[in-house]
Amino acid sequence: MQLKRVVVTGLGALTPIGNTLQEYWDGLVNGKSGAAPITYYDTEKHKTKFACEVKNFNVEDFIDKKEVRRLDKFAQYAIVASDEAIKDAGITLENVNKYRVGVIWGAGIGGLQTFQDEVMNYAAGDGTPRFNPFFIPKMIADIAPGHISMRNGFMGPNYTTVSACASSANALVDAFNYIRLGMCDVIVSGGSEAAVTIAGMGGFNSMQALSTRNESPETASRPFDATRDGFVLGEGAGALVLEEYEHAIARGAKIYCEVGGGGLSSDAYHLTAPHPEGIGVIAVMENCLRDAGMKPEDVDHINTHGTSTPLGDVAELKAIKAVFGDHAKNININSTKSMTGHLLGAAGAIEAIASILAMQNGIVPPTINHTTVDENIDPSLNLTLNKAQKREIKVAMSNTFGFGGHNACVLFKKFEN
Repeated sequence: MQLKRVVVTGLGALTPIGNTLQEYWDGLVNGKSGAAPITYYDTEKHKTKFACEVKNFNVEDFIDKKEVRRLDKFAQYAIVASDEAIKDAGITLENVNKYRVGVIWGAGIGGLQTFQDEVMNYAAGDGTPRFNPFFIPKMIADIAPGHISMRNGFMGPNYTTVSACASSANALVDAFNYIRLGMCDVIVSGGSEAAVTIAGMGGFNSMQALSTRNESPETASRPFDATRDGFVLGEGAGALVLEEYEHAIARGAKIYCEVGGGGLSSDAYHLTAPHPEGIGVIAVMENCLRDAGMKPEDVDHINTHGTSTPLGDVAELKAIKAVFGDHAKNININSTKSMTGHLLGAAGAIEAIASILAMQNGIVPPTINHTTVDENIDPSLNLTLNKAQKREIKVAMSNTFGFGGHNACVLFKKFEN
């Protein structure tokens, strides 16, 4: 069977450093930090008092007020980002077969704010089970692609991938496979998350996963730095329109890049900690390269998972050295989480977008906030520290990993007709 080529024809972003695709890219290349004190609730009794919130966002500028009441914030973010990507791609029901357009979306948690509010309201009452009739439809993780499909009339495959922080990268791999197998012409893919809540922050704090650098939030996300003390929670959404190459050409679509391959693996090691030698990460990158039919020396840029945790950053860089050998020092490696924080289930999507825009613009965004060398990290690696670097990129990889040992890797190639 001859596999179809898959290209990216639309992008959309709603992030802590920019509410549109262009704002997001500007924030990335300028090394903008999205971390700031939390505004959503009183943090007085919380260990961590800051996060990477979406800022200056009024959902009613995009979605009808009546509809907003039926949507958890993670679904609101999904709609806004996907609207931008679909418009960017020029997809309409007039130029596609709606039965061959799908939506495959990633969310690690889903409607956490809705769940928290409903349970707390019940606990504050007299024990009578009074719940909002939209409680379940607002909360469930699969509802975001449902809304995207209903809003646009797309009637192809429609579901959510849930693999913790690898969720949206998993969604991209699934979308890629559906199209190259000839089952769809177009798939809107990506992910969204809105877990900056009392429950979300409290839960991650109890695991000692979050940075507690309350005196300097903007510098708290510091991947690869010796003084890193945990990740910074972020929120938002990223959307990509993946399309079969011939279909895109036939309708005269703008093409950002080609999707070269995708890889998946499991650590099979621990609920939350990575294998110290990065065995699962080695496997996922090797799987991705094999799927793309490429050699390690073909890769120019890797957007790492790079969460700013003591164990995870070292394990991932060890894995990169194991896979790429001497070529590793020639790769521009970065972590855009240093700016956006960790968007959990949406991380893979916004970081895939960052990789694509880096390739298109010939600029690798920096890993900001690096001040202290970690003796456990090979100094020959180019971690793109503190300042963006110009670089021709023909092949870029994006790594995303999740609690439970879920690993996903997506490879993008510069488009050649």
